[in-house]
Amino acid sequence: MRSADEDWHVLLGPAPRRCRPDPAAGCVSRGPRKSHRGCLAGWEQIALHLPAGTTGSRTSLGVLDGSGTLLSGSDHVLYRLGLDGGPALADAAAPCLIRQVSVGGRFEPDGSFHGTRWLSEAEDPGGGVDELEWKMTKSEPTASDVEGLRRVLSELLRRS
Repeated sequence: MRSADEDWHVLLGPAPRRCRPDPAAGCVSRGPRKSHRGCLAGWEQIALHLPAGTTGSRTSLGVLDGSGTLLSGSDHVLYRLGLDGGPALADAAAPCLIRQVSVGGRFEPDGSFHGTRWLSEAEDPGGGVDELEWKMTKSEPTASDVEGLRRVLSELLRRS
C-alpha cells in the first residue's frame, strides 16, 4: 500500500505533506512574472515541481493577477513506464513508454473554466533518440477535473 506522501505522482493528486516552499528542493515557488508593465503588472506565478527520478515528474502551476485573483492553472504529470505499461526498467536509457497527462486552462470572472485535458504517449526506443512520435488525445476537462484542479491550486496558494 502506498503512503499519502507517495500519492502525489498522479494528476490532480495531493502534494506531499513534507513539501516546503523551497524551489531548490523541487517544491512550491512563488514569484513575479517577467513583465511588470501594463496589464501584467503585479502578476504572480506559483509553481510546484516534483521530480520522481526515473519514473517521471509532476508540475502544477497557477497564475494570479495583481489583485490575487486566480487567472489560469494547470496540473501535468509525466510517467516513464515499461513498454507493457508496467513499471519502467531502472536503466534510464532502456526503451520505455512516456505518458503525459494534463489539465489546464483559464478561470473566468463568472467562475467558469475554459481549458483542455491532454493524454500524450510515445514509445522511446532508448539510445538517445531526439524526436519521438507522439500520439496526443485532446478532450474537455470533466467537472471532476476542474474541481480537482481548483483543489490543487488552492493548496498551492495556501502553501506559498
